[in-house]
Amino acid sequence: MKWSELCIHTTNEAIEPISNILHENGASGLVIEDALDLEREHTSIYGEIYELNPEEYPEEGVYIKAYLPINSFLGETVEEIKQAINNLMLYDIDLGRNQITLSEVHEEEWATAWKKYYKPVKISKRITITPTWEDYQSVDTDEIIIELDPGMAFGTGTHPTTVLSIQALEQFLHKNDTVIDVGSGSGVLSIAAALLGATRVYAYDLDDVAVKSTVLNAKLNQLEEKIIAKQNNLLDHVKVEADLIVSNILAEVIVRFIEEAWERLKFGGYFITSGITQSKKQLVKEHLEQQGFEIIQVNELEDWVSIVALKPNQ
Repeated sequence: MKWSELCIHTTNEAIEPISNILHENGASGLVIEDALDLEREHTSIYGEIYELNPEEYPEEGVYIKAYLPINSFLGETVEEIKQAINNLMLYDIDLGRNQITLSEVHEEEWATAWKKYYKPVKISKRITITPTWEDYQSVDTDEIIIELDPGMAFGTGTHPTTVLSIQALEQFLHKNDTVIDVGSGSGVLSIAAALLGATRVYAYDLDDVAVKSTVLNAKLNQLEEKIIAKQNNLLDHVKVEADLIVSNILAEVIVRFIEEAWERLKFGGYFITSGITQSKKQLVKEHLEQQGFEIIQVNELEDWVSIVALKPNQ
């Protein structure tokens, strides 16, 4: 089968919403080439290992490459994608250059080549994420290893927003906590929470592909008994009482369910939010404080922000 590679030159801020648009329009795989990854090779304090070719990366911003089957609807699909991406400007999302190019590739070329981007990565003091095809051996008795099969729809948990989320989980999650993961994606945060001692993790995502990915990765890590993955719109109709809620999605989405997060959290519980750009940091802080949350930490990595909020005891 022949495939078309759609390459979008955009910004870090636009990765999540554009990725969602591409998935919704039938993309059978994504590769994200971030110029900052080249710098991260030299600056990581946790010893990340990459085998990257600088010539494949933009001088600034990111390339998002999606793979679409070549058929009679391709032209129409590409136009719908372009329109949906342009509409993101209505939400004040910086699209950067927003240059889109189209080229043809053969299935054999991309079905395995994308794996070269994913290597074992130590993303916090205790947690290392490794793709399933890598033979990684623990280097520390206290090390926690998460195995992920990103498929062609999700990354391997090394994006700064995920790193910030996991570092916060490592600090604020207590043994035997009940955790809710809103927007679970590949399930990496749910898995991290379970391995850090949570008794039960409820993973919700609106995307059925994400739910299936969470289920698969939970099984890979032998955590299917602890992680309950369901298709759901944010926290709509969720009745679970949680000790901790974590959500790594867009700031504009986070502010939509802060009230529901407050209602689902026990007193003394934590709400960890990530996926927030610098320009939206104040927006999220204000909404959290208006609801009654106490801001405990604001952590930053590259252009991204994570906020840890506490629901104070009565």
